[in-house]
Amino acid sequence: MAPDPVVQAVIDLSAGAIGGTACVLSGQPLDTAKVKMQTFPSMYRGFLQCFLTTYRQVGIRGLYQGTTPALMANIAENSVLFMSYGFCQEVVRIFCGFEKEAALSTVWAVVKWIAQNKGPTGFFQGLIPTIAREVPGYFCFFGAYELCRSFFAKYMCCSKDNIGITPTMFSGGFGGACLWLVVFPMDCVKSRIQVMSMTNTQEGFFKTFMHIFRTEGVRALYSGLTPTMIRTFPANGALFLAYEASRKLMMSKLDS
Repeated sequence: MAPDPVVQAVIDLSAGAIGGTACVLSGQPLDTAKVKMQTFPSMYRGFLQCFLTTYRQVGIRGLYQGTTPALMANIAENSVLFMSYGFCQEVVRIFCGFEKEAALSTVWAVVKWIAQNKGPTGFFQGLIPTIAREVPGYFCFFGAYELCRSFFAKYMCCSKDNIGITPTMFSGGFGGACLWLVVFPMDCVKSRIQVMSMTNTQEGFFKTFMHIFRTEGVRALYSGLTPTMIRTFPANGALFLAYEASRKLMMSKLDS
């Protein structure tokens, strides 16, 4: 029997919080290097120099600077994100006429439904600067995750929930890699704006983007991509593994 929608939401909320914690703890050192390279692209020759310089100057504590606010932000973000993920799966299932037991919310099902019911403009509704980062980013994030899980499930002849630890972690890492490849320039601009706000020289998103593009080139918009891509597999692998495992545990306790 399907759980009550409120109970399902609480389970997804809790599992998302656990996943967010695992994501931060496993990926914070590389995220620190990413932000430093985005903010001061001319200071470091590459990821390894940035990482080692930070470690030599401050030690392991320096690589985990900002962990507390990152934990608070990621727990809040992933709690809501995965609760919304579960809700959207249910909405897509209903609109697309899937059975309850059927595989839910593949990216192609979402694309097909939007194209048929909303037309081309349906993919661009509400595209303001912040959403311009989040919508395509998380579309790729969950879409790539589900596609990768579906591939493993088909190859292993089992359900997506039973593909095992390594395929789940790889699927999460693959989803994270797709997200960052899409949103990284916008994330770089966001980091610059956050730093400039401390010097009272803050500009808007578009002006900051164009300033970086004109004065530093396209390469600067991807400064810090290497540690991000290295980080994405352990961090997002841990995120989805913790989410799926804790969610499955809570669902089994509910059924027993």
